[in-house]
Amino acid sequence: MAAAWAAVVAVMLLLAQVSAAAPVTGPAFLWAPKNYGFSSDEAKEMVHYQTVSPKSLVKSVLEEGGWSNLVCSREDHAKSVDVAVLFLGSKLQSSDISKDKQADSTLVDMLKNSFASSEFSMAFPYVAMSDDDKLEKSLLSGFAENCNNCLGNNHITYTDTCSVSEDLKKHHDMDSIHGLVASQTKKNPSGQTDLVVFCDGGFKDNTKSEGELLSELVTLLKKSGAKYTILYASQPYGLLESPSNLLLGRYLAEKSNTTKPGRGKCDGECLVKSTLLEGSFVGIVLLIILISGLKCMMGIDTPSKFDAPPES
Repeated sequence: MAAAWAAVVAVMLLLAQVSAAAPVTGPAFLWAPKNYGFSSDEAKEMVHYQTVSPKSLVKSVLEEGGWSNLVCSREDHAKSVDVAVLFLGSKLQSSDISKDKQADSTLVDMLKNSFASSEFSMAFPYVAMSDDDKLEKSLLSGFAENCNNCLGNNHITYTDTCSVSEDLKKHHDMDSIHGLVASQTKKNPSGQTDLVVFCDGGFKDNTKSEGELLSELVTLLKKSGAKYTILYASQPYGLLESPSNLLLGRYLAEKSNTTKPGRGKCDGECLVKSTLLEGSFVGIVLLIILISGLKCMMGIDTPSKFDAPPES
């Protein structure tokens, strides 16, 4: 019996270590209301179920999301999009998407609706984050690296909460962004796409939530008539994920199947992880059943000897 309890303790310690070692993950969504030549594939919704790093996210956005033609400086390339927005948040975890109640329901509803209703959309439910590196720095350095340091810096603007040089152009309110969008829509088609980096909190004097800011920004872009695409990414701080976050992948898959044809990607690593997790749950259940059975059998009292039947 002592050996059985030792096995239970060992399993619990192992699960605790795995949970502690699990990286903090946040979701990322990329969408465009129209497919501005981003993909020639019939599948307009793509979900990457595997856990990716910010650098892998950048690579997928550039290659599969078509952003290489937007953010990498190319003078001879006719622009297909007026404005590209990199919206960075800090409140949303991967698990929040599949919850019935969220702290910022406006944000979650906006992301879900944008993913489902856009002609081109991509979802990355699990982006591994690090408290050591800011997501803003990781993504921008990834763009510069993949563009061979040809990032069009003259066409990048920031909100005033971004930790960048004061010499760069910054937006202090939504009216400033509206002015940029209005001027961009009047330019000739050969001009470059403007990239707006919307950092955590939006503006220094902001009192609105992430969901309200994102909703206001999308409304502004729609009313302006600009061709736009948005990449939302969240870097939650100090919050560990639980195994229930795997429900997010199934939720997105079901959402895709009920709206329009989509495509989900689960590579070999993803399959191995899901198989190991399912095997671990089954093993724990069987172990509990075994221990319960042994305990019940040990609780049965039987006489050590039997009296001989009386002689007739």
